[in-house]
Amino acid sequence: MRKTPHQTTVANGRDPHEAPAGTPGRPFGRGLWSMALTELWERYSFYGLQGILSFYLLYALADGGLAMAPAVAAGIVGAYGGAVYLSQIFGAWLGDRLVSPQHMVLSGAIVITIGHLVLAFIPGFAGLGIGLVCIVVGTGALKTNITSIVGFVLDQNPDERYRDAGFSYFYMAINIGAVVGPLTTGLAQNELGFHYGFGLAAIGMVAALVQYRVSMKHLPERARIVNNPLPPNRRPLVVIVGLVFVAAVGAGVATGLFRAENLSTVVTVAALLAATAYFLTMTTSPAVSSDERRRILGYLPLFLASGVYFGFLFQKFTALSILIMERIDLHIGGWTFPVAWITTVSPLALVLITPFIARMWNTLGQRQPGPGAKFAIGLTQIGCAYLFLLIISKASGDADIPLILILLFMIAAGSSEVFVGPIGLSLATKIGPKKFRSQMVGLNFLTLALGSSLAGLLGQLFTAIDDASYFTLPAVCGIGIGLALFAARGPVGRLLETGLER
Repeated sequence: MRKTPHQTTVANGRDPHEAPAGTPGRPFGRGLWSMALTELWERYSFYGLQGILSFYLLYALADGGLAMAPAVAAGIVGAYGGAVYLSQIFGAWLGDRLVSPQHMVLSGAIVITIGHLVLAFIPGFAGLGIGLVCIVVGTGALKTNITSIVGFVLDQNPDERYRDAGFSYFYMAINIGAVVGPLTTGLAQNELGFHYGFGLAAIGMVAALVQYRVSMKHLPERARIVNNPLPPNRRPLVVIVGLVFVAAVGAGVATGLFRAENLSTVVTVAALLAATAYFLTMTTSPAVSSDERRRILGYLPLFLASGVYFGFLFQKFTALSILIMERIDLHIGGWTFPVAWITTVSPLALVLITPFIARMWNTLGQRQPGPGAKFAIGLTQIGCAYLFLLIISKASGDADIPLILILLFMIAAGSSEVFVGPIGLSLATKIGPKKFRSQMVGLNFLTLALGSSLAGLLGQLFTAIDDASYFTLPAVCGIGIGLALFAARGPVGRLLETGLER
């Protein structure tokens, strides 16, 4: 007997009124937009906090801050950012081996929400420490797994030309949250105080949690499955390793081995070791084919370049926050321009340019530049942005830098991310070995860990040398690495395409 349309719909597990993923009218399906909205609110909370965190550490006690020395504040902010992304390799592993990506995201959202509420309601160093640790742990569970789910959604569409465009729209949602978060928390901090800003970040995370819980039923079946289950007899070993790790961190803090001044160094070393372990594990695993191994090797130079790129971009939370405090005139008549709004210009520029770039990738199709060339454009652009800042610094001498000039720098630096961030996400879900898909996404997020901790180290360097000498470093390195990547785009591209259908 032939199935009726209704029976076919039920058998396929799809809403009869919803166009399937991959149809011309809805090339991305409902799942992408659901995940994009969840990530928008999660990033609202994350960047809403990040936008005012540096200033919370730097401001005097009378102004509601913690009055830390600039070098110490830069180290903490860099280490926190690095730890957030470093924790994601553990989240990726758990999402591959023990818990389904869908439930990892849900658990992570709950823990992040707790962290933001602690920051909002518990003042001083206790609230800071507990809140940041919760956010680190929760984000580790959420970020790589939600990105893997987006990859599962886009895998349902056989038309490869939509992949980079789909990730660009997902990345745009991330950066809408990154824009609106600091705009609102920065205004709340400026007018009412830091803890009101932290409270808004907590509200954003509650919205992310609710949005995700509602959208779970629309996710692909793969999101509910553990891809590479760990044998039951090895699970006690995982518990033991976890307890040893927690004990080691606690001992390091108690003995003074881990201090605020050296946290960025510790996280940078940890990120490099984790990346090395990942690359070695995947390239030597018998479950990885020779074609997959060549793609991983092709990704290595892009991984390193991306880590450096984000180190330069994330200086808006470290060195540039100190610069804003020391040399930017924030007064407009009788009103003070919120400090968090300056860093918000960076993701705003990215949000505004993303639709045009995504449309360009769609239009060019197979003729669009490869990942190596796109990364090269991003690095060269951010290097030129720092060259502009170097010229400003030299021209102004010891005088204050006009607000409009630092905003122009943020536009130039922030818009360059469209050539690196979403391309790296898309690439990780495309070239990753079948048995290490979530962990390949985790490896990609390690570039953000390296970038964040590197930004902390650079922020500490900024306090030790003059401005002109300092800004020469990212200007020369950004342009130089960009040109080198562009020259190597051919062989890198061929390695990345090994064994993939065009």
